[in-house]
Amino acid sequence: MRQIVLDTETTGLSPSEGHRVIEIGAVELLNRRLTGKHFHHYLQPDRPIDPGAEEVHGISNEFLADKPRFGDVAAEFLEFIAGAELVIHNAAFDIGFLNAELARLENSECERIDALCSVLDTLPMARRMHPGQRNTLDALCRRYGVDNSGRSLHGALLDAQILADVYLAMTGGQVTLLLGDEANAAHDGDGSQPMRVRADRPALPVTTPTEAEMLAHMARLAAIDKASGGRCLWLAGGDDS
Repeated sequence: MRQIVLDTETTGLSPSEGHRVIEIGAVELLNRRLTGKHFHHYLQPDRPIDPGAEEVHGISNEFLADKPRFGDVAAEFLEFIAGAELVIHNAAFDIGFLNAELARLENSECERIDALCSVLDTLPMARRMHPGQRNTLDALCRRYGVDNSGRSLHGALLDAQILADVYLAMTGGQVTLLLGDEANAAHDGDGSQPMRVRADRPALPVTTPTEAEMLAHMARLAAIDKASGGRCLWLAGGDDS
């Protein structure tokens, strides 16, 4: 499954008031693994940035003076996100701004981002999982132990990278499966043949979980099941181990 974790920065709070996107940052997840591929551009908005917005992201009109406009990078951006599931925190804000930018383009092949991609909003997900608690990105970083020490100001690419870590933690962590040559390399270091396990090896120790550990395990499964819309395979199989 291909997912794009995305964030934007803007000149203000509402596209209906003529505010514009000034930064887009997005990172790619493939089967819940960060691939290292990303999209990032600062954009010339052709209008002043509200002082309150600049206090949040630290991006100035002077900095953006020589940057491309949205229309200059739109084709590259749409190609990067096409067919993926977008993962966004408070998606209505970012999607609203991006749709407004698309509406300004002449002869655009895409009129709405949400017609090109499905959208997963992590804000209502977090509210369901943690009712009555703060669910800002910073609050979720603290809750899930995600390092956001570099986030003194908001930035689209940095926030997308942080949200990717938060999303993986919220939905059960990042799991890496080694297959084929990758697995061989992990076994013997040269990628040739898997190591054979000796028949006379000592028996593996078996540790029985405590009651507290079992309760924590079931709580984690319940959170995964809720976040995935009832698709936690461990619970579906009836295996509580």
